[in-house]
Amino acid sequence: MAELTFDTLMDDGNYLGTERARLENKVILDELERKKKARTLAVPTDDNRVKLRLREIGEPITLFGERAADRRDRLIYVLSQIKAARGDDAMHVDDYSSDDSEEEEEEFYSPGTLELLEARRLMASFSLPRAQKRTAQQRIDSKMDLGRVVDIRKKVFAEVKRFGNLGSQIGDERPISQVRFAPNNEILATGSWSGTVKLWNVPSCTPIRSLRGHSDRVGGVAWHPQATLSQGSDLVNLVSGGGEGSVTLWSLNSESPLSVMKGHQDRVCRVAFHPSGDYVASASFDTTWRLWDVNTAKELLLQEGHSKEVYSVEFQNDGSLVASGGLDAIGRVWDLRTGRTAMVLDGHVDAIFAMGFSPNGYQIATGAGDDTIRIWDMRSINSLYTIPAHTSNVSDVRFFHANDLYFKHTPSSSDVVMNGADDSEEKRDAPEKDLATAEEEWRYRSGLFFASSGYDGFVKIWSADDWQLLRQLSTDAGKVMSVDISSDGNLLASGTYNRNFQLFAPEEAPV
Repeated sequence: MAELTFDTLMDDGNYLGTERARLENKVILDELERKKKARTLAVPTDDNRVKLRLREIGEPITLFGERAADRRDRLIYVLSQIKAARGDDAMHVDDYSSDDSEEEEEEFYSPGTLELLEARRLMASFSLPRAQKRTAQQRIDSKMDLGRVVDIRKKVFAEVKRFGNLGSQIGDERPISQVRFAPNNEILATGSWSGTVKLWNVPSCTPIRSLRGHSDRVGGVAWHPQATLSQGSDLVNLVSGGGEGSVTLWSLNSESPLSVMKGHQDRVCRVAFHPSGDYVASASFDTTWRLWDVNTAKELLLQEGHSKEVYSVEFQNDGSLVASGGLDAIGRVWDLRTGRTAMVLDGHVDAIFAMGFSPNGYQIATGAGDDTIRIWDMRSINSLYTIPAHTSNVSDVRFFHANDLYFKHTPSSSDVVMNGADDSEEKRDAPEKDLATAEEEWRYRSGLFFASSGYDGFVKIWSADDWQLLRQLSTDAGKVMSVDISSDGNLLASGTYNRNFQLFAPEEAPV
């Protein structure tokens, strides 16, 4: 299959697939056009006039359990259906405007820079082939034998259930706000309320360097996708956000920042690197999240959309979407290629503190102050499941993202050809089949479980298909502020309000 790129996307004759797909696409577009025109209809706001208008067009004036707002929405829907059936460009609707009528909301656009336009093009070019590769692999996985899926789940979950406390270390003089493993899984970054970012060797927990560039608490830290791998140590490897409102870029060989990006008017909370490594997103208490160009250290986008402070921000693996969560209990998924809202995550009853995209690309987990984790499916644009996760605030949510660099395969003894010429060809093929089976298992385990942390003092590991609790880990009885899983699946880290960070690893299975 040819690689899908930004340039070939619109020239692809199979982009809309079969005739049935084209018809389904037309129905969707027609419905969107109907909703757009429905917003322009002038309808009464007084409930008695709404009932009168419904009676005039032959509709029930009320339905069981229907509120006044629902009744007005039904009137708008019915009128838009009539308009669509008639094919009128405009349909006469009585003018019920009054002095106290609500001002009509209009869609508006703010001007963007040429740099933002180019960034959107680059992110589209980056994300399309990654999405194509991901969906192709998902089609292959969907054909996997059910028995094989069950075997993989049992093996992976058995390993997860063996996680135990490996050690604890005092990380700073003030609470640890966030912990993140480096891509090579050998370094752990911790941000604290003292304004310091520290780097630690793991699993030995010995300090490497302290990065001082913030004058207020560090709200979030994030690693460049290629940091400690192919990224040079003197280049940008790490980003952090501070309470003074700045976003700071760091290298690995200096305690001074490479760049300090200013623009936020209030405290910066979580930060995230785009999968390409070229952009950084930051969430702030000034009710916005912003997109920054790493190479120029300039602001590309100031995005509003939340009514209260924005606390969390996270990119999807493909690089086409970013999610933001706020203290208004609302989450939003944004399409970086167009700037539009792709989905509104409305269901929590308290502030959203954590967000995490699943490696499958279409599910997202949100943790909130209502003590629950909600799983959202972007295909159905709906909440899929609600987990009563902790007895106090859910502070962080992290899926396991497997990195192919850490795939290890140990040939079994049965792979070795011991005797005779009989079945020699089959035995020669056995190691290759065994390797293919191991690779299949490694790919499938990515996103099969996730970890959460809460102010109840626990770190919990959950299955990511039936959302059941697999393992509960106690820390130091303090509020757990953050959690992370290494990309090889061998370590789990947590940071607490008691200034400590903990490491967890699978314990040896009993013989």
